[in-house]
Amino acid sequence: MVTTVTETPVSSELSPAPRVSKWWGLVVVALGLAMIVMDGTIVAVSLPTIINDLHLDITDAQWVNSLYSIVFAALLLTTGNLGDRLGRRNIFIIGILIFLAGSLWAARSNSAEMLISARALQGIGGACILPSTLSTVNAVFRGKDRAAAFGVWGAVMSGAAALGPLLGGWLTSSFSWQWIFYVNIPVGLLLIVAALIAMPETRSGDKSPGFDIDGLLLSAVGFGALVFAIIEGASIGWWKPIAELRLFGLTWGTDMAISIVPILLVVAAVALTLFVFGEKHRAKVKRSALLDLHMFFTPTFSWGNVAAMMIAVGEFGLIFVLPLFLINAIGLGTLGAGFVLATMAAGAFISGAMARHLAALIGAAGTVVVGVSLEIIGVITLAFVVSADASPITIGGVLIIYGVGLGLAAAQLTSTVLEDLPVALSGQGSATESTVRQIGSALGSAVVGAVLSVGLAHYLGKMTGPAEQFSDATRQSAGGAIAGLRDSHGPEGVIRDLSEAFASATQWALMGGLAFLILGLIASLRVLQVSRQAAPAPDASADEDDPLAEPVGADA
Repeated sequence: MVTTVTETPVSSELSPAPRVSKWWGLVVVALGLAMIVMDGTIVAVSLPTIINDLHLDITDAQWVNSLYSIVFAALLLTTGNLGDRLGRRNIFIIGILIFLAGSLWAARSNSAEMLISARALQGIGGACILPSTLSTVNAVFRGKDRAAAFGVWGAVMSGAAALGPLLGGWLTSSFSWQWIFYVNIPVGLLLIVAALIAMPETRSGDKSPGFDIDGLLLSAVGFGALVFAIIEGASIGWWKPIAELRLFGLTWGTDMAISIVPILLVVAAVALTLFVFGEKHRAKVKRSALLDLHMFFTPTFSWGNVAAMMIAVGEFGLIFVLPLFLINAIGLGTLGAGFVLATMAAGAFISGAMARHLAALIGAAGTVVVGVSLEIIGVITLAFVVSADASPITIGGVLIIYGVGLGLAAAQLTSTVLEDLPVALSGQGSATESTVRQIGSALGSAVVGAVLSVGLAHYLGKMTGPAEQFSDATRQSAGGAIAGLRDSHGPEGVIRDLSEAFASATQWALMGGLAFLILGLIASLRVLQVSRQAAPAPDASADEDDPLAEPVGADA
């Protein structure tokens, strides 16, 4: 029989349960997480094939790639709150059903509009799944098992993102691009059955009246507009429109006086400000609120979210720039680039196994500091080895080191952020951190992409001779022109010069990502400081052998 846990802000009635139940539940949660995280990166390498098959223009292609993340970020707070109130396993299963509907729709798409709307539906499903996985882990695991569970969660989170391009390249080259969506169907159906059998149900004991519809709308508009503006600013113009924006028959042309991006940033600022005041008012009159603002008075939570955002900017900036370098400057195919990037996943999975033991020695917050430090070492080393002649094996070796740090930081930072929150706030807390990560990931692509563009303008602007005529095309295509010249057997000297310029610009981009990782390290050190100050005295109830430390009901 399925286990059920009901949390209350004060206490919970818990029964001893076989240890196997919660570990099988963790497997289900991890597979659900892997499916949605991988879907955020699997499309990128298949996009050129999709463009040719469906005759997409560049605007359509950008929406296919980014709408998933925009919808995902906009709804996380709402779905996290729904999980708290209605049951996290219930929302997890609903999310999978929605995600599978979007996947089937995407695989059957024969037009840009159909594929874009399918990606939006996938984003809704993903937003239901992610906070449910994280809050379930936070609610179920206590004592010595907590570090191990969060280690698995973090390794999957980091590793799946790195494996996405590899799986996408293999499915597209071996079968067709439709299979990057079809593959979700059997996995999702299996997960629904497994969740009903093995995943414990947890929910908050909050019985506040009403549902925060105003908060739902304001947070969706605010975070959606913010993430959209960040993702699309570089391509359509931060102030003046430099390209048309078209979606579902509506067009914002280049003849407009101002780009839509600053307008959306104002909309985001107004909506989120009203959201904060609205949440304060609902708390004051004791009605249900989408976000409990008192969470931010918990130092580990507030500083942990600062660290999460800074680290996400650096990490996703690296994921953005590396495939471009590997394919355009070095000349690898999509599958080869996927294999190199998969070394990050290998490092993350290795660190997932290490995390529990390291956290037992130096604590979760200390493990985060070690992880971010390893990431910084990896990026600095990578900046030194990046060149047009760089060996993919060497880059892969450096990325293993980086991946180890990535896994340690992702898993234990999440554990630290949620550690001091009441279990009843797991959904809100995990959704808040996930939203912060999504905003950071969007910022990472935008900021590091902008640094790459500036670097390309600098190095390509100094070109002379035959390579000079290709400099503008190389900059505007983010290096794609180099791959085109290579495929058409262009002049070796020109390809060499352009590749070196792109490698130098990549070093600039890596330094841009490094700056945010350093800020993340500073914030992580602050988390370590406040976690030590707030560390409670040892409590026997935290012992993994105590039945009350196992927040799952008995299986019947």
